Amino acid sequence: MKIKVLFLLVITILSATGATLNTAQIDQVTGLKGKLNEKEDTYKISFTREDITVSVDGWKIPAFMGLSTWAAFTKATHNEAMVMGDTVLFEDEVNLAMFVALESGLSVTALHNHFFFDHPRLFFMHIEGEGTLEHLASSVRLLYDKVREFRTAHLTPADSFLKPALPDVSTITADPLNKIFHISGEVNKGMIKFTFGRPAKMHGVTIDSSMGVNTWAAFAGSDENAVVDGDFAVTENELRKALKSLREAGINIVSIHSHMISEEPRIIFFHYWGRGSAKNLAQSIQKALPPTAGTPAKSRASVR
Repeated sequence: MKIKVLFLLVITILSATGATLNTAQIDQVTGLKGKLNEKEDTYKISFTREDITVSVDGWKIPAFMGLSTWAAFTKATHNEAMVMGDTVLFEDEVNLAMFVALESGLSVTALHNHFFFDHPRLFFMHIEGEGTLEHLASSVRLLYDKVREFRTAHLTPADSFLKPALPDVSTITADPLNKIFHISGEVNKGMIKFTFGRPAKMHGVTIDSSMGVNTWAAFAGSDENAVVDGDFAVTENELRKALKSLREAGINIVSIHSHMISEEPRIIFFHYWGRGSAKNLAQSIQKALPPTAGTPAKSRASVR
């Protein structure tokens, strides 16, 4: 009896994994008509960003030359489906889109530019997710809808964060931030910087903070009107949680990429920019730091 039940279970699993994607469901949920690639067993939806004219080096670039947003669905091993995609975004759409993607359960795996001298500036945000086909298609639809709603309400892409001007002279008080990060930061002309190294290996060689494997945060401005910018060094498994934490705090992510090849473990770097009170910004950064951020890099608390 047990053998028969086990046999039926195996047949059920094989049948499920062998089932084809419900492409009609993808079309219905996303509102886009996709294209089936039978050879690769994938179904891809896409559309081009033609709502705003983009020029590259003074030339009006046709959407055919790389302005396509897309999402491709395929069967997954441990879930019903997997989705991967690339989303074309104007600069002021990026962090809204990232917040929506992360909140809906998708992962954001890269954020970068494709052009120089483009106007308005374009960024490309890569997404990935696994789960039910309904959930993945709904998440992709929500992402596209929210970007479309924002662009409809703001017809011209912004060219700034629209925040109050920063003071010309920085006067950040170091002590409260030192207490938040539990180290003494490097002080320079009223600014302060905190660096956390983490060891990794590349080609059998140990690399750490001085070789560029570090998370850092630099603060400028005043205590109540401050800016923080910096870089996080995280593993693949830490990336999504750290991004989500910073976005929930209103801190902008400006790029996600790698700095090295063949390192162990693989390290992903993402750069960020935030505005607010220095204390609130520091607390948000501290909260987002993964446990493996490592020990503080050797402190250089000097005044110049």
